Amino acid sequence: MGATNTATSSYSEKLTHSRQFYIDGKWVDAVAANDYAVINPSTEEKIATISLGGQADVDNAVAAANRAFESYSETSINDRIDLLQRIIKAYRKNVNEMAEIISVEMGAPMSLSQAAQAPSGMAHFSAMLEVLRSFQFEELKGTTLMRKEPVGVCGLITPWNWPVNQIACKVAPALAAGCTVVLKPSEIAPLSACLFAEIMDEAGVPAGVFNMVHGDGSTVGVAIASHPGIAMVSFTGSTRAGIDVARRAASTVKRVTQELGGKSANIILDDADMETAVTQGVQACFRNSGQSCNAPTRMLVPRSRSRDAAAIARKAAEQTRVGNPFDDKTDIGPLVSQTQYDKVQRLIQAGIDEGAVLVAGGTGRPEGITAGYFVKPTVFAAVTNDMTVAREEIFGPVICIISYSDENEAVAIANDTEYGLSAYVTSSNRERARCVANRLRAGNIHINYARLDFASCFGGYKQSGNGREWGEAGLNEFLELKAVLGFD
Repeated sequence: MGATNTATSSYSEKLTHSRQFYIDGKWVDAVAANDYAVINPSTEEKIATISLGGQADVDNAVAAANRAFESYSETSINDRIDLLQRIIKAYRKNVNEMAEIISVEMGAPMSLSQAAQAPSGMAHFSAMLEVLRSFQFEELKGTTLMRKEPVGVCGLITPWNWPVNQIACKVAPALAAGCTVVLKPSEIAPLSACLFAEIMDEAGVPAGVFNMVHGDGSTVGVAIASHPGIAMVSFTGSTRAGIDVARRAASTVKRVTQELGGKSANIILDDADMETAVTQGVQACFRNSGQSCNAPTRMLVPRSRSRDAAAIARKAAEQTRVGNPFDDKTDIGPLVSQTQYDKVQRLIQAGIDEGAVLVAGGTGRPEGITAGYFVKPTVFAAVTNDMTVAREEIFGPVICIISYSDENEAVAIANDTEYGLSAYVTSSNRERARCVANRLRAGNIHINYARLDFASCFGGYKQSGNGREWGEAGLNEFLELKAVLGFD
């Protein structure tokens, strides 16, 4: 039977402006209407309609942002602190509705939306508020004043997998820095962005400081990346799309920060509790239906324990409950779209064809589900690091078990990837885990599945991107450094 949900009406009042853009403090119609259906991935039914923007809409948003920048960039730190506090207050009032909308539009279980997806937006503003309270924008070095100033109008391009998390972790530092922004949220999961814009409006963000234009990457994304009125682009998405954004931004020499793909290794050392480490590793990989760029998708285990690891992983996969996001018993919901479903099916088949041992899951929908973009939680064993499933970012609940002979080989396998966003090390000896962590070429290392820290930083090495988000490091990305010589 297909998955159903009953949460289809309580958020409808927030969709009043779904066909509009938020520009210069007002909801406005697209210059040229271009309707686009928003699909519920659990049911494959249309739940809303947005309008996709074009160059003229981006031009209007950028013009508004540039007008607002002149005054907003000169606001005091106390004024910005007050603004962030108002945003947090407005967000808190809407957090439950935000969770519901996210579950409807991209399929995350309500338990995940309520515990992580929706609260993450507020968490980024709260963390940035604390940074702003103590951040030094000016420092005297001898007779020279080192002054940090807002970079300018910023174009923000965000994905669908953690929709409001990625919006907030860009908007919060931009506003804290004194920048104005033009946001292009994902057209696949745009309804949470509509509510986010309502929150900005309710909080009294000055007109033109926050602007939002819906659209696809090939139109609005391109217009933002290449726009001469934009000083910086912050992009989160695939490595392929990130390369295109950087190329288009190069013509105007604008700053580009990117948070791109990942293929994170999870090294389980030989002194770890194998039952616990493997089970937690599978759960971490499958969370959000595997649609997280930092998911630990390559599990590296000692060769002598590879059979044990496969058996434990199979049990964990078989206990993972797939279904309706609004069912309390559901662990993972659907993938976000037909396109994503087809990609994951293709890569699961590639794993089978290339000789990986299918321990659990496989192609097709889970038993009893006939509609929605649901996939089987899948475990491959006997994977080698040259296989497609070990090289490509699958973005689904698919984990690969790779065996190693010793610690040095484990590190070599972990680093043998074009990506470098996250990595994981599990050991009963924390000092040993730290030593291994220091050898891994990735921007975020989780020791014993440590949780993310909103006050830290997030970003990667190699083709996982450049620059950092979150916390003080994220704020610095939106600032220019000016030297005023002879100041004293």
